[in-house]
Amino acid sequence: MRGQIILSHGSDSSPDATKVSMLAALAESLGWRTQRPDYAADDARGHAGSVAPRIARLRATVEALDAPPLLVGSSMGAFVSGLVSLDVPVAGLLLLATPCEIPGYTRAFDLREGVPTLLIHGWRDEVCPLAGVHAFAARRRLPLLMLDDDHRLGASMDAIAAEFLRMLDQLADAA
Repeated sequence: MRGQIILSHGSDSSPDATKVSMLAALAESLGWRTQRPDYAADDARGHAGSVAPRIARLRATVEALDAPPLLVGSSMGAFVSGLVSLDVPVAGLLLLATPCEIPGYTRAFDLREGVPTLLIHGWRDEVCPLAGVHAFAARRRLPLLMLDDDHRLGASMDAIAAEFLRMLDQLADAA
């Protein structure tokens, strides 16, 4: 086995969501172990109310591992993956359709400096405004891949898979 990947779905979604399912299957076919926490009970608390329980669930999942994992998150899953990286070691972050804030939640989006990170966002994202993630990426000098897609990034699965494979290769080479 190569390493561990934890894939976090977006709000009001599930571990069987299209993006996390496709990426998990791709990683598993290459010998990576994956986990997809189920945040449905947390999401029942509303957007702002779900953040702290999601962070606690993801952090506990990471802490139970024997090595730092790659965290992959979509939307709310990206938001909590970044915040969890501040508290526990992670091998990398692949963050899709990342919100830079959750209305009603006091903390803004952040992540641990020095962690290999790729942000992927749709030009037409109607849920998470481009300006926030663009400004964050610019401040941190992080790679930001902009795709001609909306929040769900459903038309960009091939491009996302290619970037995911590139990140897995980089992590495997670093190990």
